[in-house]
Amino acid sequence: MNPIMGSLKYFNLLMVLLNFLATKPIFTKSSSFTSKFLDLAKEPNVADWMVDIRRKIHENPELGYEEFETSELIRSELRKLGISYKHPVGVTGVIGFIGTGTSPFVAIRADMDALLMQELVEWEHKSKVPGKMHACGHDAHVAMLLGAAKILKAHEKDIPGTVVLVFQPAEEGGAGAKKILDTGVLDNVSAIFGLHIANKIPLGEVASRSGPFFAGSGFFEAIISGKGGHAAIPQHSIDPILAASNVIVSLQHIVSRESDPLDSQVVTVGKFHGGGAFNVIPDSVTIGGTFRAFSKESFMQLRQRIEQIIIGQAAVQRCNATVSFLEEEKPFFPPTVNNGDLHGYFQSVAGSVLGINKVKGSQQLMGSEDFAFYQEVIPGYFFLLGMENASVERLESPHSPYFKVNEDALPYGAALHASLAANYILKLHQEVPVVEGKYNDEL
Repeated sequence: MNPIMGSLKYFNLLMVLLNFLATKPIFTKSSSFTSKFLDLAKEPNVADWMVDIRRKIHENPELGYEEFETSELIRSELRKLGISYKHPVGVTGVIGFIGTGTSPFVAIRADMDALLMQELVEWEHKSKVPGKMHACGHDAHVAMLLGAAKILKAHEKDIPGTVVLVFQPAEEGGAGAKKILDTGVLDNVSAIFGLHIANKIPLGEVASRSGPFFAGSGFFEAIISGKGGHAAIPQHSIDPILAASNVIVSLQHIVSRESDPLDSQVVTVGKFHGGGAFNVIPDSVTIGGTFRAFSKESFMQLRQRIEQIIIGQAAVQRCNATVSFLEEEKPFFPPTVNNGDLHGYFQSVAGSVLGINKVKGSQQLMGSEDFAFYQEVIPGYFFLLGMENASVERLESPHSPYFKVNEDALPYGAALHASLAANYILKLHQEVPVVEGKYNDEL
């Protein structure tokens, strides 16, 4: 080959490559893309803004399906950002949209509700509502999702699809995720991502796993009825306290003697009400508790055996028993099961954002999370976001009246939300090009 012709050939190839790189969208799987989002999230106009939002929500906690002020704050910020939304969805929920408004659709979710407990942390932004507190970090979750929205909105023209922002009510036992799904607003979503801040994981790290992550959970309550009377003449009574005591001991045998030791399960009685005097046998006793498992099969087996044992053991003591699983008030939560394909994707993106050494595995956890409802119908992935800075202070666990949030974690959550959603849209767009008339392009 002529040396000059060869040089021209390589020069032309180089120019083609440079032109390709120059016109390549911002949304790539490269480390520069994900690092940029973290840098943006740490800038004061985003980080300080998230802190301010989180503190406003923290001062005004609202319980499940009562998040009216929280919802209005979210909608106000979305309007300022020029982000369209639907409201109300699932009573108080807000669903925002960033991008083309057409497929592919990828969702990122935050829960909004607080807990019924008195805050005991003395600080400038302590809860102003007696007996209510954001003791599980949902205020931080909302702030991080809004932070992600702000970052994504600034690059909306480069999103070849739609990011769906899910601000969900009633995670704390109210199954708000199920109510959101029942509206049909997420019917065409291809994947959904969620996170929870974690007090025992170092700041800037994440942890998760493929497959079952959080347990499915349910509740039960039983009324055990006997015949009341004087404690000095028990032969004239039928003692429901004795019957309830035998029931509780027998319930513990389900896990210790009936369950596979390699299939983790829990049955806990946390409620026992009966009697009001030292020398009176009451007519009835009420007990209640929770049961948990990592598979639906094990979960339903626990449910069946709990009912059988309560009724059977009460009968042994000549008592009657009625059992309720409180499905209307406290719906069953299925196990939180992370999609296997999304696990590798999450590790790749989170590794690019944080550094691969900051992406950790996690053991299974017996807590429950209503994100599981989404995962039953949409490929979904849930992870824990670290916020511990041991050199500053040790943080209390969620659901403690002393629970605190390390607000330095907010930029990490916002960047991960934005990166996971945007990269996945690009991935879907590259794998299955959208052809007009071939897809249902509306949510």
